[in-house]
Amino acid sequence: LRQVGIEPAAIDPAELDETPAPAEPPRAYALRMALAKFNAVAPRHPGKCVLAADSVVAVGRRILPKAETEKEARDCLALLSGRRHRVLGGLAVGIDGAVRTRLVETVVRFKRLQPAEIEDYIRSGEWKGKAGGYAIQGRAAAFVAFLSGSYSNVVGLPLFETMALLK
Repeated sequence: LRQVGIEPAAIDPAELDETPAPAEPPRAYALRMALAKFNAVAPRHPGKCVLAADSVVAVGRRILPKAETEKEARDCLALLSGRRHRVLGGLAVGIDGAVRTRLVETVVRFKRLQPAEIEDYIRSGEWKGKAGGYAIQGRAAAFVAFLSGSYSNVVGLPLFETMALLK
């Protein structure tokens, strides 16, 4: 938000269980999580504009985790190697429970990754806590052969759509 001239008055994590429901499609999951975060946080800030968002990396119907271990990150990168995937950004913006939502989809294709590239990236630590086990704004930018849609969505917040909702 600072990149587009907005200084948040507060950052208030929702701290929810982010486990996908059985057979939940990635698009539905991204929107559900954004709304759940909004509904958890908005009551703590009456009369204030609340923005909640969630980023999901999906290969087909498979939702990739926010990598917390080297094994998870390695598995994600191996799956993404040489393939297209989608980054889905769920947004929820509102005041006092009146909420508007958007879903932003970006298609990304990674080059075929060599085992040494994956291991170098794992050693960097950039993958920690990142959906799909990578951060496009860092070293993983070198993996991206193709991107269609919002780059800022892949970073973590689709700025164009966020600004439209805030206005």
